[in-house]
Amino acid sequence: MDFQLAQLNIGLAKGPMDGRVMAGFAAELDRINALADGAPGFVWRLQTEDGDATAIRPYEDERMMVNMSVWDSIEELRRFVYTSGHTAVMRHRKEWFEKLETYLVLWWVPAGHEPTVDEAKERLEHLKAHGPAPYAFTFRASFPHPSSYTLIVDDEIGCPA
Repeated sequence: MDFQLAQLNIGLAKGPMDGRVMAGFAAELDRINALADGAPGFVWRLQTEDGDATAIRPYEDERMMVNMSVWDSIEELRRFVYTSGHTAVMRHRKEWFEKLETYLVLWWVPAGHEPTVDEAKERLEHLKAHGPAPYAFTFRASFPHPSSYTLIVDDEIGCPA
């Protein structure tokens, strides 16, 4: 089975999307989404009919925004996040969003699977509660896709060694 990398990042906005504080962020959305859509390894991203995910508010606090996407590999997502035009926008994150302890989670999904927001939230909560693991991890503490795991079986008793 092939796997792809899902990612969720959240941000607690410092103001309404149509307000002065978020104006710089709002001005960059279309450009950054188009950059992602055309990036090597990009598969899918969460969006409404408006072409972005800013109207999706799955948390009790209406200021909490989500961004979710799927990529062919962690290397391709890392390249997009840290070496493309996305990087300059990330430098302004603290102007638009409150500081959060945990705001990003990565996990492997079967190729072709589009994760739900609830699935992503659960992965983020798992990461917060238990730290990085194959189930939910970060760029700094990442895990290879599940097809790279080898199950070693003890021939004598027929169970994992």
